[in-house]
Amino acid sequence: MKKILVIGAGRSTVSLIGYLLENATANNWQITVADMSLDLAKSKTVGYPHALAVQLDVDNNEQRLAEIKKADFVISMLPAFMHMAVIKDCVFAGKHVATASYVSPEMMAFDEEAKKKNILLLNECGLDPGIDHASAMKVIDEIQAQGGEITSFKSYCGGLVAPESNDNPWGYKFSWNPRNVVVAGQATAQYLENGEIKYIPYNRIFTQIDTIDVDGEKYDAYANRDSLSYQHPYKLDTAKTILRGTLRQVAYCKAWNVFVKVGLTDDTFTIKDTNKKTYTQLLQSFIPNKASSVKQNLIDFMGKEADAEAIDMIAWLGFFDNVKIEMLNGTPAQLLQNLLEKKWLLKPNDKDLVVMQHQFEIDNSKNSKLPKKIISSLVVTGTDQNHTAMAKTVGLPLAVCVKNFLTGKFNLSGVQIPIHKEIYEPMLHELEQHGIVFKETFIS
Repeated sequence: MKKILVIGAGRSTVSLIGYLLENATANNWQITVADMSLDLAKSKTVGYPHALAVQLDVDNNEQRLAEIKKADFVISMLPAFMHMAVIKDCVFAGKHVATASYVSPEMMAFDEEAKKKNILLLNECGLDPGIDHASAMKVIDEIQAQGGEITSFKSYCGGLVAPESNDNPWGYKFSWNPRNVVVAGQATAQYLENGEIKYIPYNRIFTQIDTIDVDGEKYDAYANRDSLSYQHPYKLDTAKTILRGTLRQVAYCKAWNVFVKVGLTDDTFTIKDTNKKTYTQLLQSFIPNKASSVKQNLIDFMGKEADAEAIDMIAWLGFFDNVKIEMLNGTPAQLLQNLLEKKWLLKPNDKDLVVMQHQFEIDNSKNSKLPKKIISSLVVTGTDQNHTAMAKTVGLPLAVCVKNFLTGKFNLSGVQIPIHKEIYEPMLHELEQHGIVFKETFIS
């Protein structure tokens, strides 16, 4: 019997744990779900004979290592900054491990040792990163195998709210880690445009945007951190344009830029005694006093960078209504997050939305049968507050890849991401059976 340990039972694990449990009997697996909250772990495993729920304090080194030693394969669904303790234990104990998070330099440092021990460190195997890698490489490999050359590659992804559940002017509700949304874009974006490296600093990220059309719906798109790092892994060394971006509903970016310019996304210093203040007072403390109202002060401060729609979106959050701050102390970003978690909460029957699109431009001079452009799009709608499209698209590819590895569909070691055909091909095939299907449009 193979033993799989899932560490973390948060909002993104519903589909992953469900898939593993549903496949446990057929594959003779025992699934252990470990979380700081035993009740949360039990809620994900109740009713399954091959399941075990345990309470685990990941900061307890002895307990963490003891649980890892019992497993054959470990899946870490912890926040990204907590992965390394698990990775170190897994390499030490000779256990395979997988995450949905980006490969960090610290994680990459274990590549050689993992290969020597013939253990897999699978990462970037969720939505973005994950499904984006797999779906992009499928098209890239197919085009290159037919003699085509990718001259431009652009890729966009966003976790949004479905139109039928969109009841706020931001067109956004949290379906994943709120903190990552609040601090998004703070690393300077780097990308390739017509053969030239371009940079967008944080103060321009949400003003230098594109409009992307996916199945007739338009979205704001802003550049992600480092698009250049994907040039070599994606085999795009001759491409002149490479850009990866994030999607939001139209108008979101211009309103979010207000918070960036004002300073409410700053996470570098703490404001004390904030429970004695309102969000109106917090906002006023960041902008000059020139008018009789905070709203007019904000309008004057932003100038042409914020129109009436953007100011109305700020107003909808309660910044002009003297809403009390409920945190004792906090950075501006933490205080903003605390408010947004209440305003952007998914209601029980709300549906979220995942949207992804790749745009390929192709030099087909060596094979005129190839198109000049391919647009590959994915749209997935969630079921409810718990069974979200985000949980589905983050958890399922990771679970499928773990199953494929344990059943011998691929056999790799060291630090890996799903850019290899033996990983992405069976993964994409099975995801299609779960409604995660890319629509490809060919333009001659």
